[in-house]
Amino acid sequence: MQLLLIHSDFIEYEVKKSTPVAEKIEDAVKSGRMEEALTAFVAVEKPDESNPQYVIEKGVEAVIKVTEQVKTTRVMLYPYAHLSSNLSSPKVAVEVLKGVETALKGKGFEVARAPFGWYKAFTIKCKGHPLSELSRTIRPEGVEAVTVTPAVAAEKPEVVSEAVKAEEKLKSYFYILDVDGQLKDPKTFDYKGHDKLRAFVDYEMAKKRAVDREPPHVELMRRLELADYEPGSDPGNMRWYPKGRMMKSLLENFVLNEAAKKGAMEVETPIMYDMEHPTLKKYLDRFPARQYTVIADKKNLFLRFAACFGQFLMNHDMTISYKNLPLKMIELTRYSFRKEQRGELVGLRRLRAFTMPDMHTLCTDMDGAIREFGDQYNMCIETLDTVGIDLTDYEVAIRFTKEFYTNNKAFIESLVTRAGKPVIIEMWEERFFYFVLKFEFNYIDSLSKASALSTVQIDVENAERYDITYVSQNGNRQRPIILHCSPSGAIERCIYGLLEKEAMESEKGAVPMLPVWLSPTQVRIVTISEKHVPFAEALADKMGNVRVDVDDREETVGKKIRDAGKEWIPYVVTIGDAEMNSDKLPVVVRAESQQNKPAKVEMTLEELVERINTETACLPNRPLPVARSLAKRPKFVGSI
Repeated sequence: MQLLLIHSDFIEYEVKKSTPVAEKIEDAVKSGRMEEALTAFVAVEKPDESNPQYVIEKGVEAVIKVTEQVKTTRVMLYPYAHLSSNLSSPKVAVEVLKGVETALKGKGFEVARAPFGWYKAFTIKCKGHPLSELSRTIRPEGVEAVTVTPAVAAEKPEVVSEAVKAEEKLKSYFYILDVDGQLKDPKTFDYKGHDKLRAFVDYEMAKKRAVDREPPHVELMRRLELADYEPGSDPGNMRWYPKGRMMKSLLENFVLNEAAKKGAMEVETPIMYDMEHPTLKKYLDRFPARQYTVIADKKNLFLRFAACFGQFLMNHDMTISYKNLPLKMIELTRYSFRKEQRGELVGLRRLRAFTMPDMHTLCTDMDGAIREFGDQYNMCIETLDTVGIDLTDYEVAIRFTKEFYTNNKAFIESLVTRAGKPVIIEMWEERFFYFVLKFEFNYIDSLSKASALSTVQIDVENAERYDITYVSQNGNRQRPIILHCSPSGAIERCIYGLLEKEAMESEKGAVPMLPVWLSPTQVRIVTISEKHVPFAEALADKMGNVRVDVDDREETVGKKIRDAGKEWIPYVVTIGDAEMNSDKLPVVVRAESQQNKPAKVEMTLEELVERINTETACLPNRPLPVARSLAKRPKFVGSI
């Protein structure tokens, strides 16, 4: 059992939706509030199944001990699966939760318990004193602590770079750079019309990355059968279902194609490296990331957190002329690994294993690097726009040394002009990291958390560290300036951004949908009865490269149409007797629909195909990732 114990001014919750494992509840417990309480977030784990009663007793002892320390007799029990990746069965979880509840009540405590297996919204206010946030791990007797989470005792000490340690202490100054070119104090800036920027500034200055509730995209990634947690792996490592894998593949190919248009050459490098390699060891201490480590043949290895290592070692061995510059190489790192903090891991927002398009550019000098930086800044804006995330969805952060800003003020202001809105600035008095300038596009989600997408950095250290040179026009060896660029950021985070964006749009009354080119099914043909299935199949055969499926299940037409809506299908065609004898098809166009008001348009099959081909022109395409017949499909999430 994992316990997170929060001494709270108050906690309140409200159930939103049941999951397939939800316990049956009365209306009275669909919402609740408790003041001046110890909130116990609880995750019941697989090892607890061997002795639930022992876990109940020890869990109660742990809770009571903390209540005595914080001097309260009120306890809110809140099931919280995100505390563990090795969860027990729902049956045992409910048994343990009820057992803890009953035992505490028997000892005179006022106890409330939030229901198990329901999506819930909750608000909590932590008191903030030294004992207000505590965690406990309970194990049945005879069960050893296994390496399931980074916090267990059996794990080796975490390898943390000097850059991470320094980042936590680094002194920097935050400003808002407005479109008028003026640096302004973020505390007094007028945020009217810039709510996301205000949220981003609060997030940056507080540096609080942990999440306190589940963001909407987690339920959506499951319901749309894109991805889910993998309990058999380390936290932050996901399983991808066919539809999600197809989306990832399309995004990966799109970003690689955009980089190729800029002249980038695709390469592939190893995923693990020697920690004692003299050059790599120095770089590890200059990159703000936590590493996974591996021991093999008595060598200490680390799993890469970027493609820099392999590409720079490759650059070192190359013969490069000034005529070859700017020289670009890109790798789609499936996967990169970063041992992110446990409390920051939720859904697709922050992972420990992720797919990162990682491009590096060698430039002759700083002037050339600044020109490339501006060009890649524009490339990143255009890349995200095609993905479905535009400038209104994210906030821009630009970070630099004071010296760089003094020497390049007009260039920095041009980046703000291109964004067309104020941006957050972080300025360092002195350079600690390997870069003098970087930007990120930060997506602001429904929890007001920021997540970096695209980024470009100007690196002034690693050409010397890796001994990378080029032959100049006069025949001398010179060191290039290096740009690091991820045109989209992590592919998984793009999907997170799309899902969060549509969840927020839905809250405003819009109809959520994915871009047509990324939709696993682009057209669904709904049959009224079994006799219409052959005609529907014939229509599907004529649609070429369009991803089309046929709902031939023995369900009512109403349910089939509702299910298509839940899956965000862009175009839905219903086939009955009339349609079999007509050139026109009734098509529900999701992009033109409103909630509870579907937009029905009559068009020929050719017009429908042409419309989709126009929307997806010049973009990557993949076949339908699952069986065309819905009757032949398994369910990846939930029960049948």
